[in-house]
Amino acid sequence: MPVTKEVVILIAEDDAGHAVLIEKNLKRVGLHNPIQRFENGQEILDFLFRRSPGPQRRADTAYLLLLDIRMPKVDGVEVLRQVKADPSLRKLPTIMLTTTEDPREVARCHELGCNNYIVKPVDYEKFSEAIKQLGLFVSLVQVPDINGKP
Repeated sequence: MPVTKEVVILIAEDDAGHAVLIEKNLKRVGLHNPIQRFENGQEILDFLFRRSPGPQRRADTAYLLLLDIRMPKVDGVEVLRQVKADPSLRKLPTIMLTTTEDPREVARCHELGCNNYIVKPVDYEKFSEAIKQLGLFVSLVQVPDINGKP
């Protein structure tokens, strides 16, 4: 029987209010996974690719990435492109978060390999409900190991 490792949830979101809302609602649905937040695309890339003196991805840890599309420095679509192009990271489950429902953008993210796409409703209740659904998804999904070497 496989051992289920605790999944660390990575939130790449430049809007502090949205990040807090995501965290609160994940906890509200019973997810108490560790959460690491990144405020821009460069920070999450540095973490994942181990390119900074700060925190770095660990080879023995399972991760799930919640990735905002509109971020400073490097946008979420470019982060997704780099993650899915890298052999050691391409299995990282990645869920895109955005305020747009532009079908071209949705299609582009799916072509690049995102696992899901959540539109951040401006309405608090709708956004909360979307994050609750995400919490249920996270609690049920099996996250594969990412076997990148430091």
